[in-house]
Amino acid sequence: MILRVGDSAPDFELPSHLNTDVRLSDLQGKTVVLAFFPLAWTPI
Repeated sequence: MILRVGDSAPDFELPSHLNTDVRLSDLQGKTVVLAFFPLAWTPI
């Protein structure tokens, strides 16, 4: 899937550091910042 500037992000779910899953749709209406560290190999 290719996203372009202005596209809405697809809904996804990831584990959090609090041992719960976080779904993007659960954060609707809030500011969300996604940070990618492709070679960090860290759990967070």
